[in-house]
Amino acid sequence: MLQLINKELFEKVAAGAAASPRKRLNHNFHSGPNDNPHRFLNVLLRGTYIRPHRHLHPPKAETFLVLEGQAALLTLTDAGEVMARCNLSQEPANGSFGVDVAAGVWHTVVALTERVICFEVKPGPWEPSSDKEFAPWSPTEGSPSCAAYVETLASANVGAAFIRIVES
Repeated sequence: MLQLINKELFEKVAAGAAASPRKRLNHNFHSGPNDNPHRFLNVLLRGTYIRPHRHLHPPKAETFLVLEGQAALLTLTDAGEVMARCNLSQEPANGSFGVDVAAGVWHTVVALTERVICFEVKPGPWEPSSDKEFAPWSPTEGSPSCAAYVETLASANVGAAFIRIVES
């Protein structure tokens, strides 16, 4: 079977992202959680919050390619400081098309344009309880501090330290 990756698919998934409170949506090309590798489109709308995380147990690398829009992929230290910022774009005049993140590296992605469409690949299977470890110094998804944290991430430079968010 063929699944075309075209403007029609982009619009369909983007409409789903716009309807989602999370401001993002995946479209899987793999057939289920046990497939290996996992391949999917990820539509990110400006303001979505992808909590910093890593794939350590089990170790999994992750590849992002930007097909539309601009995003920043940030890697962070165990203390929450920015180690690297990769500007990603479909037309990377001052950045790259994509990035491969090694297993165990704290990372997050921030949409820099109104919408970003990424193609992602990572190893399967997907087990929700162990897929990712969230950074303890980052706000939990849905908390009131997320919007401000996303803005901080969007303007972050290498070496920037973040205020630890402690929530009750």
